[in-house]
Amino acid sequence: MVAMTSPEQHGELILLGTSTSVGVPMIGCDCLVCTSTNPKNHRTRTGVAVQTSNGTFLIDTPPELRLQLVREKISLVHAAVFTHSHADHIFGLDDLRICGYRLKGPVALYCEEPTEQQIRQSFNYAFVERDLKAHNFARPNLEFERIGLDPFEVLGQMVTPIRLLHGRLPVLGFRLGDVAFCTDVNQIPDESWPLLEGLDVLILDALRDEPHPTHFGIEEALEVVERVKPRRTFFTHVSHTLEYDATNARLPDGVELAYDGLRIPF
Repeated sequence: MVAMTSPEQHGELILLGTSTSVGVPMIGCDCLVCTSTNPKNHRTRTGVAVQTSNGTFLIDTPPELRLQLVREKISLVHAAVFTHSHADHIFGLDDLRICGYRLKGPVALYCEEPTEQQIRQSFNYAFVERDLKAHNFARPNLEFERIGLDPFEVLGQMVTPIRLLHGRLPVLGFRLGDVAFCTDVNQIPDESWPLLEGLDVLILDALRDEPHPTHFGIEEALEVVERVKPRRTFFTHVSHTLEYDATNARLPDGVELAYDGLRIPF
């Protein structure tokens, strides 16, 4: 269990990655975006670091996690919160081995029961009954904290889950203060809309221009923005079909593509 203090906090979200599941540049692609020299067109898999006065926790653990943490000079992670269990959102989990070693205790994983099941299956070596002292750097030291739709605290920060749909799969978005992070979504249930009211910043899935069966496209995401009316919106989980500058030039005021390393206070 991560130590908790008062939930009245301010902090910063760092967008560790902003790409779709295959990353940008995409393997074997020589399109204008994949070969771009603009660093904002280079996107690693989607994830977030939340920095608070009590430490740092993650939203998802994407496959490039080690590189992302090194790039942002984040030396210690205390916990991770998960949206869902798809590979591009959990397969960097082993990179937290060093964090448990330095903490001399478990890294807390906050997730719903289906996500816990998938993590246990994918990283089964981390959960077998074995004496950690025998070789305490060989596997990550992890501890699950079950969450649902009720608000919860991580490192003293209040986190409000938001039910979203990723195709037919129920997933979670999260609100921290006046910022909401909603990736891998193509439908927002009626009961979730009130949780998106009064936002300063909305970080929202917008995969490409064309419709997709499990992700918002640009036009669908703009419809959400029009309804929610946040002060600013950043589109994430972006594919290689959206060039950073050209896409931003046609988006309305207050809406733009996110990029790796973007920092958002809350």
